[in-house]
Amino acid sequence: MAEERDRRSEILAAAFEEFASKGYKGATIKSIAGEAGMQSPALIYWYFPDKEALFREVVESRMTKAPLLRMVSDPEDVMGLPPEEALKRLGRAYFGFERFDRRALQLFLGEVIHRPEMGEAFMRIGPGRVLAFLEEYLGRWIEAGSLRPHDTRSSSRAFMGMLVPQLAGKVFFPALAENGPTDEEHLETVVGIFLKGLEAKG
Repeated sequence: MAEERDRRSEILAAAFEEFASKGYKGATIKSIAGEAGMQSPALIYWYFPDKEALFREVVESRMTKAPLLRMVSDPEDVMGLPPEEALKRLGRAYFGFERFDRRALQLFLGEVIHRPEMGEAFMRIGPGRVLAFLEEYLGRWIEAGSLRPHDTRSSSRAFMGMLVPQLAGKVFFPALAENGPTDEEHLETVVGIFLKGLEAKG
């Protein structure tokens, strides 16, 4: 059983290297098997029914290790924090994705652009979980009277949207990051603007 888990992990690691360097279209089961040190590509089908299933599991296994997704997958520690602290923690975890695995982020977003069918899977694994967490979190603080009543579906998207350019500048558009604020400076400003707009009116 442990040997089977190890072999599966080896295949996923090899598949990530192939997908990251060649893209989904360029990587083949044969090249992945070679990268994994397997004598026959057919052995991969013992663990994964096809290349699509293998790619999806690569995406899920990488994404779920990212700091932000680990945080929202076990949210109770964050749910009780006041909004300023919780949102800053969320932002730091989001920016941590770039330090965690830049190649993974580039691969997944690139494939979503080129293969729209991957968008649904990516959304379910990543952004969908984050937005669901934020909607619930903000809803709790509305009930507590700390934030004014509003549609948390929109505010969740608005908050994450304010963080996107900072990460995108470092990963995809270095010119955007030149002379820009540090992550902490950006986060301080964004959280201040966001919470000012949602203040409960006393």
